[in-house]
Amino acid sequence: MIEHTLDTENSILYLQPKSALEEDDFVQLAKVVDPYIEKSGDLAGLIIDAPKFPGWESLGAMAAHIRFVRDHHKCVRKIGLVTDSALGNVAERMASHFVSAEIRHFSAGELEAAKQWVIQRT
Repeated sequence: MIEHTLDTENSILYLQPKSALEEDDFVQLAKVVDPYIEKSGDLAGLIIDAPKFPGWESLGAMAAHIRFVRDHHKCVRKIGLVTDSALGNVAERMASHFVSAEIRHFSAGELEAAKQWVIQRT
């Protein structure tokens, strides 16, 4: 399950995975994000606040996650990973080869720093 909040003022989608990711999580995210992107053109950023990565409920959930990234990565300028999980550093390095967004890893608890980085227009 992923809790999400769309900050339309700053054009940031906040994601907080609470348990193993499910296929429907990405369907629900698309219902929120797609109309916003259609209206505004893109997101300034995506901030994933996950002290630990919960994994996926199934192979189908992982495939849905990959499809969501494939369909949306060109519409996101920056991705902030707020986590102490070892996957944070790996994801920062690996994902940069597959997505057009700039990616930066922040330690757990640095949510505000991630937000400031996303809204900074450099």
